[in-house]
Amino acid sequence: MDLAHVEELRVELDAGEAEAITLAIELDADLVLIDDHRGRIAASRLGLEITGILGIILVAKHRELIPAIKPIVDALIKQANFYMGSQLYAEILQSVDE
Repeated sequence: MDLAHVEELRVELDAGEAEAITLAIELDADLVLIDDHRGRIAASRLGLEITGILGIILVAKHRELIPAIKPIVDALIKQANFYMGSQLYAEILQSVDE
């Protein structure tokens, strides 16, 4: 891994986001999983395709791998202190008719 690039990104990001972005670039990844707002901005600026945990959950629902997203999203909020605004919460559930 290009540690110099990681350190360059560490000026604005946490270690996890900096390493994920650097690795995605090195592997020419199709997609990078980042939820942190600053990390998403940096990844986008570097031309990476981004998704977050909500995007993964939505794909799982659309592929019928899970029956519902509401219990999962609620658990993320309550147990993992995952933050999302009430408008996004409503939009996500509405997008899958929940």
